[in-house]
Amino acid sequence: MSVIRQDDFISSIADALQFISYYHPIDFVQGVHEAYLKEENPAAKDAMAQILINSRMCAEGQRPICQDTGIVTVFLKVGMNVQWDAKMSVTDMVNEGVRRAYLNPDNVLRASILADPAGKRQNTKDNTPAVIHYEIVEGDEVHVDVAAKGGGSENKSKMAMLNPSDSIVDWIVKTVPTMGAGWCPPGMLGIGIGGTAEKAAVMAKESLMAPIDIHELRERGPQNRVEELRLEIMDAVNALGIGAQGLGGLTTILDVKIMDYPTHAASLPVCMIPNCAATRHTHFTLNGNGPAVLTPPSLEDWPEVTFEIGANTRRVNLDEITPEAVKEWKVGETILLNGKMLTGRDAAHKRMVEMLNNGEELPVDLKGRFIYYVGPVDPVRDEVMGPAGPTTATRMDKFTRQILESTGLLGMIGKSERGPIAIEAIKDNEAVYLMAVGGAAYLVSKAITGAKVLAFPEMGMEAIYEFEVKDMPVTVAVDTAGESVHNTGPAKWKDIIAHKAV
Repeated sequence: MSVIRQDDFISSIADALQFISYYHPIDFVQGVHEAYLKEENPAAKDAMAQILINSRMCAEGQRPICQDTGIVTVFLKVGMNVQWDAKMSVTDMVNEGVRRAYLNPDNVLRASILADPAGKRQNTKDNTPAVIHYEIVEGDEVHVDVAAKGGGSENKSKMAMLNPSDSIVDWIVKTVPTMGAGWCPPGMLGIGIGGTAEKAAVMAKESLMAPIDIHELRERGPQNRVEELRLEIMDAVNALGIGAQGLGGLTTILDVKIMDYPTHAASLPVCMIPNCAATRHTHFTLNGNGPAVLTPPSLEDWPEVTFEIGANTRRVNLDEITPEAVKEWKVGETILLNGKMLTGRDAAHKRMVEMLNNGEELPVDLKGRFIYYVGPVDPVRDEVMGPAGPTTATRMDKFTRQILESTGLLGMIGKSERGPIAIEAIKDNEAVYLMAVGGAAYLVSKAITGAKVLAFPEMGMEAIYEFEVKDMPVTVAVDTAGESVHNTGPAKWKDIIAHKAV
């Protein structure tokens, strides 16, 4: 029998969340590097270079890999012989660990959790509560899997109640392109098969706690149907040509994880949850001998990768940019942004549209400006701004036409693709959309030389800031003519991959 003390459990949860905020699992770093080395699309290769450089910078500086420091998910396997020396419930202890981790003054993590999700959607300020899954098992230990899951990838989760005769592979190949690139590939797919609807979803999430090992599986060969499915799905999804950040390329996923469970004869529940380029999870076991000890990886485990400024790169000054100059930019071109830009995401856009509808004057003048879809992490020490990577741009699609036509906004910067209604609005207003790499938030923050809040300070990380930037790298994703790299890139690389296979 072991006795788990309250302080040991809480501090272990808090330490684990700090740990995963700045340390990628090394198997993931190795997987991205392998994909980087073989990638043939320069745009996708550059995106992976930024992800790898950002990862090493975060490990060195112990700052978050991504500005979205996630919703905390915990899988607890509690031995039947465990006793607790605690006054709090296990759930309350987990949430106290979350609270301590996210409010740590040495590495403040962004609080993203909103209470009353269908109503007022008020931030809880400390990222609680966590989502906790319990299992009572044999033994006298507590095994803990801790993950922090970003909203961009979580929002792309898909589920289906298939017929027993349906093909799981066909459903996945049909479904993955509908997810767009907002889940920040390259990453992993977690798949739950069987059980009931909720069991499939939990298995899909838990499967993502495992390390990348698809290459070992390929080398030794599959031993059962689940292992065969992993390989079939891996090859079929990568053949789609979606590529890193949806730019088109050879690698979209680094691994496929599957958990299954017996199901009803009439059913075939399947859930698919992607993990993004900011994959964050760790594992520890408590046996009554004190808090968990997490061993940091060696910096030597990170590859030496550089982000090269190529010939197809344009350096621009946002303080002097004109609509005529923007018309010269073409999709796929790399732009280095300098000067002042505004920020704003979901809440700010909703508020601005409400003000426009009510005939009110906006608190900021958007004419001729660029707006960056971001919810940054608060700065610490001598930082101008904490990690500040882009958020998924499609969530702003429904606001795009009204904002462009009512304010004269010239450009937008965000993550992943734009949908048809936004592309049409961009084309009609001769505006432009630029893509920043998701999963490179700390790298982006180093380009920010000044920051101040201009409007909606009560929104916290969703307030409108003005950033001053120096050589912030972005890619032209939708040009003034309405051409989208997220449409042309994957189609081109799907065709290239198909010809390679012949």
